[in-house]
Amino acid sequence: MAEPAGPFHALWHGGHRYLCYCAAPHSGGFSVYVTNASEVWSSDFTLEKLESHKSQSGMCPSEDYSTKFREAFEHRAAALTVHDSKATLQLKEGTWSLTFDLFKLPCSEARKQLQVLMFGLVGCVSSLEKRLEAAEDAAAAAASCSPEKNRLQSQRLLIPDLSPRKNRGGGSAVTAKRRVPGESLINPGFKSKKAPTGVDFEDS
Repeated sequence: MAEPAGPFHALWHGGHRYLCYCAAPHSGGFSVYVTNASEVWSSDFTLEKLESHKSQSGMCPSEDYSTKFREAFEHRAAALTVHDSKATLQLKEGTWSLTFDLFKLPCSEARKQLQVLMFGLVGCVSSLEKRLEAAEDAAAAAASCSPEKNRLQSQRLLIPDLSPRKNRGGGSAVTAKRRVPGESLINPGFKSKKAPTGVDFEDS
């Protein structure tokens, strides 16, 4: 069984939703699957059959079907019809068109393919989570090393802090006032009328 490689896309037919996806067998070639989670329709292409299908569809041998599927899915240019044992998937985008006839798998094969699909999707989700985590770590590292951020931090260190600070007791800091010569010690702000001379013991 070929592991699903994507792309994946959900399509509607007759009020029911189907999952369409691609796979690339290890031996080469190309496979297309459609499932409603209980039944599976598939179409397998060997390398020779794939080249023949491309030629009949007017495509170059070097063109990649996975890319065509992704383009059609992204632009909603895919149509699906299901008739019990057969399903037809048509992709049409711009000047090109591809048609795939898929046939219903026996129950035993369908069960195995659904298992492969389920665990393949788990692997895809795990890979995406790791890539997202790595991208977030890289973005955080880039932000911490940003020249603009470093410049702002340097400016904060160089510019003095002019904001008022509180003293240890929690009150406002009071600037000590320098005493003017001749100023009264009892009434600051007023000058003494007479400079102190001391006590003259000879007059007593």
